[in-house]
Formats: sequence, structure tokens, C-alpha cells
Amino acid sequence: MAVLLLLTQEPLHPYGLRQRIRDWDKDRVINVSQQNAIYQTIDRLERSGLIRLRGTTRQANRPDRTVYEATDEGAATARRWLAEMLAAPTPEYPEFPAALAFLTSLPREDGLAALRARVTALDANLDRLAAEVADKVAQVPGGVDRVYLLEVEHQRTMWQAERAWVRGVVRDLEAGRLAIDA
Repeated sequence: MAVLLLLTQEPLHPYGLRQRIRDWDKDRVINVSQQNAIYQTIDRLERSGLIRLRGTTRQANRPDRTVYEATDEGAATARRWLAEMLAAPTPEYPEFPAALAFLTSLPREDGLAALRARVTALDANLDRLAAEVADKVAQVPGGVDRVYLLEVEHQRTMWQAERAWVRGVVRDLEAGRLAIDA
């Protein structure tokens, strides 16, 4: 969806798409760590008729870059996908709840140590996020409109809620109100 939405705004080549996502600091929520992921996405979108080849560009001493743009159908599909994703919660399968489902497979002290480490990691994530956002916002004269930080607010809120919940689980384990002995 992100690639398709970006291509509705302007034609870009795959490297440019990846760089735009990073430049806009959206790689917190859009995984572009694997360079080939963008190329695979481009291939799927093109086969589906949602994007098309616009042409190639070349800059001095650089290889040709294939530029893509969204088709009319692609632009409509991107907006529909976005509206659906905003409107309807869908099941997601993150690894932490899966690990919680098997917490009793660990000895009590190992489970407690892992959960305490998670609280520490969440503290570090929250501190790092606050510092990164403050740094980015400080670079923009007049600040940044809140709408451009909504995914950051969401991430911060989710980490804060998770940290509070995990701390409660740790307290219950320490007090013996929750047993996980393997």
C-alpha cells in the first residue's frame, strides 16, 4: 500500500521509493530493510496492473533507473486499501503474544528475567523514540504538524501500554499470583 500510495503522488524508481520512505522516517512502520522487498512489491503491483512503467532515467555515472507510476486503477485501489486498513481492525500475529502463549515452557526465573528484560527494552525504545522525534522536529522550522507524527504517537502509546502491562505481569509473578513453573 505504501509503495502504491507514493507512486500516486509522483513517479519514482524503486531506490527512490525506498529512500523516500526512509527520508520521511516512515521506515519505523514500513519495512524497507531488505532492498529486494521494494523490487518484489513493484513486480507484484505491475503484474496486477496497479502500476506501470513510466520510463528510465540516468544520472551521471549511475545505472539506468526504471521509473514507475500508479495507474488510475492503482490510485483507486491504494485509497480503498488505506480506508479499509484505517477502518477495520484485523488479526495480526506479532511474536510477543505467541511467546506469551508458551511462557509456561520456561522455568519461572527465566520467564521473569525475560519479561524484566522486555520492560528494560521498552524503556530504551521509548527513550530513543522521544529523542529521535525531538531531533527530527527540531530540524523543521516551525515544527511538524501532528498528522505527520500519528504513527509515532501510536507506537509510543502501544509501547507504553505494553510496558505497563508487562510490569503488572512481573509483579503478579513475583507475588505468586501467577504461576509459570515449567
